[in-house]
Order: sequence, then structure tokens, then C-alpha cells
Amino acid sequence: MDYGKSGNPKGGKHEPKNKEGRSKTIAEVAEEARKAKAELLERMKAVAEAKKKG
Repeated sequence: MDYGKSGNPKGGKHEPKNKEGRSKTIAEVAEEARKAKAELLERMKAVAEAKKKG
């Protein structure tokens, strides 16, 4: 019996097991990351300004 032919086909080596989150394009993911970074910088600047003022 050829056990290699039985069962479900193997997934790709570099593919995540879950299919969730694949609906976004690379541009959408990059835009979200850019927005998150901008928000983080704003918060960091606000904290630094608050520390300066005392």
C-alpha cells in the first residue's frame, strides 16, 4: 500500500495553516502598518512633551 497517496494533500511549506487574514492585499497591510506607526509616534511625542513640562 502506498501511504503517501492516502489522506489530505500537504500544504505549502511557507503557507500559514489558517486561511484567515489573507483577504487583505499587501498595500492594505502596509497602509495599516503606516497608520499604526504614525499613531505610536504621536503618543510617544505627547508623553515626551508631558515629561518636559513636568
